[in-house]
Amino acid sequence: MEVIIRPNADAAADLVAQIIAQELRANPHIVLGLATGRTMETVYARLVEMHRCAENPLDFSLCRTFNLDEYVGLGPDDPCSYRYYMNHHLFSKVNIDRRNTHLPNGLAADLDAECQRYEDKIRQCNGIDLQLLGIGSAGHIGFNEPLSALRSRTRVKALSPVTLAQNAPLFPDPGKMPRRAITMGVGTILECRRCLVLATGSHKADIVAKAVEGPITAMISATALQLHPRCTVVVDEEAAAKLQGTDYYRWVFENEPEWEPFRTGRES
Repeated sequence: MEVIIRPNADAAADLVAQIIAQELRANPHIVLGLATGRTMETVYARLVEMHRCAENPLDFSLCRTFNLDEYVGLGPDDPCSYRYYMNHHLFSKVNIDRRNTHLPNGLAADLDAECQRYEDKIRQCNGIDLQLLGIGSAGHIGFNEPLSALRSRTRVKALSPVTLAQNAPLFPDPGKMPRRAITMGVGTILECRRCLVLATGSHKADIVAKAVEGPITAMISATALQLHPRCTVVVDEEAAAKLQGTDYYRWVFENEPEWEPFRTGRES
């Protein structure tokens, strides 16, 4: 696991967007795993900006995407659904083929069959090359709530009280927030070729420290990322406040050749 600390939330999101752009330019057929939430909005806005760059536009026409999760009971036209979120923040603003953008169907009559279909579709695309992740307040990745098995696959999960409290304000009527969601499993996520995590803000400092430096436990599904062979965690100073190894993390970013392009200038 690598940890990169940036001065503020905008700089952290900008670096994440640069990494995604670098991977997309290197492999136009890349399979991207995508995430939702307020933290990701700046990332997607930056990617849209790069796509609209006149000199070297970022091309999404050949890539394919899979989102981590979707609420059970919400259709794609519901403003609170993650399909709606992705269409609004990214898909409608770049040249991606909507047929190549995949999210679980929260309205599926047979949810178990839908979960298996999603796993099969990922497999048909030869897996996910780069998975973008946030970390929830309960330490979850996707909706892998506490006690999610580290080998779990795409399935329906009941949402924890912490997640319900965190996400309910995003709904016009918080009382009508779905209590269940379809989510990629921890095992599904760990099979991707590269993980890219973004966490910002002082409210994430405790859980970031536990996820990065704490023991691996099913109570905090993000700790499973310590097992991944190529996981990059990007945080701002506030989210990094309780990490113990910050001096080392800063030294790696400032000295490793891999990060030279990102130290010297922005992707555009």
